[in-house]
Amino acid sequence: MNRKQRRAAETAGRRTGASASDPRVAGVFAAGLAHHQGGRLAQAETLYRETLALQPDHADALHLLGVIASQVGRHDVAVDLIDRAIARDRTIPRYHSNRGLALAGLQRFAEAIASYDRALSLRPGEAEVLYNRGNALVALGRLYDALEAYERALLARPDHAEALCNRGATFAALGRDAEALASYDRVLAKRPDHAEALSNRGNALKALGRLDDALASYDRALTARPDEALATYERALRARPDYAEAICNRGAALAALGRNEEALASYDRALAARPDHAEALSNRGDALRELGRLEEALASYDRALAARPVYAEALSNRGNVLKALRRFDDALASYDAALRLRPDYPEALSNRAVTLRALDRLDEALASCDRALALRADSIEALTNRASVLQELRRFDEALASYDRVAAIAPDYAEAQMNRALLLLLTGDFAKGWPAYEWRRKLPIWIERGFAQPEWSGEDIAGKRLLLHAEQGFGDTIQFARYAALAAMRGADVVLEVQPPLEPLLGGLFGVEVVAAGRDRLPPFDLHCPLLSLPHLFAATPTTIPGGVPYVVAPADRIAAWARRLPADGLRVGLVWSGHPDNIRDHERSIPFARLAPLIGVPGIRFVGLQKDIRAADADDFRRCGGVIDLRAELRDFADTAAVIAQLDLVITVDTAVAHLAGAMGKPLWVLLPRVPDFRWLLDRTTSPWYPRARLFRKSQADTWDTVIAGVATELAACPDRVQKPSCI
Repeated sequence: MNRKQRRAAETAGRRTGASASDPRVAGVFAAGLAHHQGGRLAQAETLYRETLALQPDHADALHLLGVIASQVGRHDVAVDLIDRAIARDRTIPRYHSNRGLALAGLQRFAEAIASYDRALSLRPGEAEVLYNRGNALVALGRLYDALEAYERALLARPDHAEALCNRGATFAALGRDAEALASYDRVLAKRPDHAEALSNRGNALKALGRLDDALASYDRALTARPDEALATYERALRARPDYAEAICNRGAALAALGRNEEALASYDRALAARPDHAEALSNRGDALRELGRLEEALASYDRALAARPVYAEALSNRGNVLKALRRFDDALASYDAALRLRPDYPEALSNRAVTLRALDRLDEALASCDRALALRADSIEALTNRASVLQELRRFDEALASYDRVAAIAPDYAEAQMNRALLLLLTGDFAKGWPAYEWRRKLPIWIERGFAQPEWSGEDIAGKRLLLHAEQGFGDTIQFARYAALAAMRGADVVLEVQPPLEPLLGGLFGVEVVAAGRDRLPPFDLHCPLLSLPHLFAATPTTIPGGVPYVVAPADRIAAWARRLPADGLRVGLVWSGHPDNIRDHERSIPFARLAPLIGVPGIRFVGLQKDIRAADADDFRRCGGVIDLRAELRDFADTAAVIAQLDLVITVDTAVAHLAGAMGKPLWVLLPRVPDFRWLLDRTTSPWYPRARLFRKSQADTWDTVIAGVATELAACPDRVQKPSCI
């Protein structure tokens, strides 16, 4: 036994009442202590028990046997053993301090604090005890008291790295990120390779919006090496689990920078080390969602929840993916599960409202928004969602007020500004709506063309060549192509760039050169303008929309080719019941084919399908029906569709590009519209200023599609002499 061990044994002997000259007790205990200090817990435990066999009331042996029990996770045993030591001698501060650690291991934090306080009454200002007391206070959510405990620990030992690090984490939890950063910097001034401080410093920098600095801090955490003897990264990771945290946090910083592929790689790296790392799995789901890999994202959230079933954030984000997959009932269940765990979760409440709106449970959706706003009155997402729900409830003034409130809080929030513009246009306020519609250029989906030539802003263009470029869907291009002629009337030489499937159709526009985007080389031009900015530049109002319908004409050769494919008898009616499934409002505007049965059953009508794609959900019903001529395989492009429409008596459609095509051709058109339609159809009218031969059939507040379809069928059945062109259309 060396001199230090002998001195420790003699001290222990004096505390327990054993004689220092008793070689058996002192020697066995000192040997156990040496093993304990060397990390050889099994040997130490054996020798402490031998000590107790010789002297059952040996307080230090009881105490240190309790410490070993705590070290191996047997905190209940530890409390019992240390209590027996304290019963022998209540004056030893370390007994009470280690009892507090064991109680904290049992998550009995209030009792742990009482033990720490007893230790501090015996030895005031003990830095380690104050540090542990701060940790217990954090666990109880008493963050300000925890800060005080950490400050007292740092007064006793200013270089206490763990106290500084946890002090920083407490500041961060209180939203005091600058102070958190300063605390982490103090750790790193003493220990530059402190991985936890570097990782947490990255979190603070990310919260402060300093994303590049945050990323650098995470990278430093990953390269820090606390033990140069460790030969591989994997061994270092096992020795320092906070490396996995740093990798995960690095991924979060990359995601915040929009570098989702790199973020995904970071999360996968963290999971290679810790496959059950719940945060990495959940964040991985976020990155996959941003990359559009929704099914993989859902699987990642499910893995996160398998690792940690009570994980509100993962449940909420899982709901977001289910919502994006249009599995609205499942999404609602996921949000509700998140809210059972965390009722004060404004993001989950706000997204729950979006889901309830999609399920047409509008009053519940509004209540969910209001609950979110009661928790966070300035939540721009909840305010924006509330405005959308109010709009669907046709409470338009309140919806506009909600958008205005968002604009006051976050003037640059493009989504709300754009929604406000669409509401203004929907309600017919074109004077305010078209200028506000320019906010679309601030949306993430906007693609800036980067032309060297200037954009036209309404000045004189006589003698100039003006490039107008399509920017949105096929229907938008067809609807607003009418403004090309208006620009030509101002003396411009107009070039219209359109989507390739529209080029064969719109190539016949009078006085306009039409080119296909990405396929045809652009001719030289002096000025350019996005197509949907023209109503703003021409100060369009419902009464000044350019007429000239028809302005789209089907190619003559296509008409001739299609004439022999169409029925010669009966009233020929084109039919479209669903639009593009990726449209954000598809669930509101598209109709399941089976629900058209009352319409298809009207006698004397020859229905012609203008539907290019039939969804899997409709396929069996469509095949069994047999009442609609199926032209899908032969419709190559919009010129073919126009050639068919030219030979029909009427087109009945939901809000799709076919509605705009038939309207632009001047064909009789019946449009089936949801309760609150797209802005271009306006409100509470049966006609359209855009298409003079259109009739609008609208859902009312209480209607279902069945009601609308029954009304359309009745109208169609009432048309006189259906074999000839009916006057009712």
